[in-house]
Amino acid sequence: MAGNSSSIREELCKYARKTVANKLVVGPGGNLSARHEGYMYLSPSGFALDEIEPEQWVEVNIETGAIKDIGLRPSSEVLMHLYAYRANPDIGAIVHTHPPYCIAFTLVEQELPVMFPDQAALVGRTVYVPYVLPTTDKLADAVVDKINEASSILLGNHGLVTTGRNLREAYYRTEVVEESTKIYLIASAIREPKVLTKEEYEEIASLESEAYRIELLQKMK
Repeated sequence: MAGNSSSIREELCKYARKTVANKLVVGPGGNLSARHEGYMYLSPSGFALDEIEPEQWVEVNIETGAIKDIGLRPSSEVLMHLYAYRANPDIGAIVHTHPPYCIAFTLVEQELPVMFPDQAALVGRTVYVPYVLPTTDKLADAVVDKINEASSILLGNHGLVTTGRNLREAYYRTEVVEESTKIYLIASAIREPKVLTKEEYEEIASLESEAYRIELLQKMK
């Protein structure tokens, strides 16, 4: 991600607050990180995301895994973030949340279809990982196995991981996937939802207006 570590810490605080305000996590759940010049800045363990101050984001060397000592432990999902950054150099930020509709969806389904234009343009395909014990290297391995397949990963009985070239992109993908699972579950209560065909999906992806919107999303904070 562009900018200096100070601006990235401020940006992490901004999206951490949005994550809590929009009820994508509750209590001290979820974790966020951003990459900068060989390091990742990760939420500390035991904090509600909207309680974190800029100086409390924990600096971790991506190559070595060395953690800068600031008197706080990094999130217990540190390996998941670390492995993902190592596996894909294009990832600039990771948002891991526990959105209620996403979790509900994983209790009854696995494959989330593409149903509407924003989902097609901003997220595309969403992949699924069956339940794995959180905070373990097994979960980190399961996520990294999918990290190059899609920018959004549903974790069975657990939550959602989204990636992006910056925090803005990763965060808004979280919002769109949560809205997508909500729409799917509501529609499914009535009848089988009509989803976009492959041709309709590709047609949306090819729109110049959507390409422009995605370009702005990647540049803006």
